[in-house]
Amino acid sequence: MSISGMITTKDVIRQGGIIVREFGAAVYVRCCVAILLRKRTTFLRCVFCRGG
Repeated sequence: MSISGMITTKDVIRQGGIIVREFGAAVYVRCCVAILLRKRTTFLRCVFCRGG
């Protein structure tokens, strides 16, 4: 198994409470939008990118 750093639907759903508590609802929404748009992105990009 290799680590690619990409967020997965399963991880976002399982860890949603922690994401919201530690990083805020906006980051959780960005992760969800990335999943819905099928964008390959990392969690850090969701945390630090603020407009797209």
